[in-house]
Amino acid sequence: MDALLATLFARTAAWLLPWRCLLCGAPGADGLDLCAACAAELPRNRSCCARCALPLPAPAALCGRCQRRAPPWDAAWVPFRYAWPLDRLETRFKFGRDLAAGRTLARLWQREARPAPLPQLIVPVPLHPRRLRTRGHNQALELARPLAAALGVSLHRDALRRVRATEAQTELAAVARRRNVRGAFALREGVALPAHVALLDDVLTTGATLAECARVLRRAGVRRVDAWALARAPVPGAR
Repeated sequence: MDALLATLFARTAAWLLPWRCLLCGAPGADGLDLCAACAAELPRNRSCCARCALPLPAPAALCGRCQRRAPPWDAAWVPFRYAWPLDRLETRFKFGRDLAAGRTLARLWQREARPAPLPQLIVPVPLHPRRLRTRGHNQALELARPLAAALGVSLHRDALRRVRATEAQTELAAVARRRNVRGAFALREGVALPAHVALLDDVLTTGATLAECARVLRRAGVRRVDAWALARAPVPGAR
């Protein structure tokens, strides 16, 4: 009965508020606020480094960067590349408070092939309270909530806290990004963590933020840390 009511509600909602493409305004398709043409343009990240999700001509266990300096996590799940048109949706969600874009991105992520094994806990990367007040939402948490529910994995929204306000990473080079987040995170007092945890952020670029968070979890005794992000961006300064 509950499933029938949910189906009827979804159909009624779709009739009253039909899906509309957030990119071109055409009718949405497949239960998304994206038309079929725009959805087909989404840049999947299916050929990449298993450790850091850097796009590669052919899938590999370790890319050249990871062979030289492996990140402090065990595996990455980053199903998209940060490129047109996904980057437009992400910018609207992150900086424009467009929660419809956020819902669409969350649904897209849920439909991607799941990694194995799944973690016991998902921990979103936190924002500093000052930035949270300015932005109005933590994009990592808003993506993590529906994903955790879809995967049946527990979520701890504030296991980590940001103890120091940092500059925005967007315009910084790789070395500056690492310096910027050094010592910026701490485990919240009294939090007990399982052996396998996934850190979740919206975009992975150099990995500096996720790496700093992973070190905090490692020091707390977590044996396996995975890095999850919606999209993989080009590394600043990479050739």
